[in-house]
Amino acid sequence: MRARPVSTPALVEELADRIAGTAPDRWLRVGMDGAPAAGPGELADALVGPLRLRGRAAVRIDAEDFLRPASLRLEFGRTNPDSFYAGWLDEDGLRREVLDPAGPGGSGRVLTRLWDTRTDRSAREPYRQLPTAAVVLVSGPLLLGGALPFDVAVHLSLSPAALNRRTAPEQHWTLPAYARYDAEVDPAAFADVVVRVDDPRHPAVLLDRS
Repeated sequence: MRARPVSTPALVEELADRIAGTAPDRWLRVGMDGAPAAGPGELADALVGPLRLRGRAAVRIDAEDFLRPASLRLEFGRTNPDSFYAGWLDEDGLRREVLDPAGPGGSGRVLTRLWDTRTDRSAREPYRQLPTAAVVLVSGPLLLGGALPFDVAVHLSLSPAALNRRTAPEQHWTLPAYARYDAEVDPAAFADVVVRVDDPRHPAVLLDRS
């Protein structure tokens, strides 16, 4: 497997160039996939400014705001890796409220937050209209296994050892879910961009994934 080392600022600029140059005349749905330890949210946040400089408004969506209610999410306990893998993210809600409206023929009328996990109630977020040619940046874990309609998929990859090392001890119960994701979905095999982030100070873009 070949990899090209790149600095984090250069990575942000490269991704911004690629995203801004994709379908510049319509809304674009970008999935930033990775375990929390890989920092998909931080990378997505870093892209907002550079995309605006390239003439494309960016709207941030965090998958944490599209989880299912606790009665469904935690039906089999708070630390069940199988539930975390297949039952936490409200994929239907994310598709209905964000990805379909931002897709071809969509209305452009989206919700940036659907569910507040702190109160376990609707976030009561108002709908907003996407600007022309806006980029919707959705970040979170396990995003690429449910056929969510992303136009560009970026996967932040961690080796099992790095994932174990960089995941907080109280979250180690999630590790079997990420192992299952890699085995069953293998997001690195089909994502448009794969970045290895075992050392967050020295990311590397994977070039040959065969």
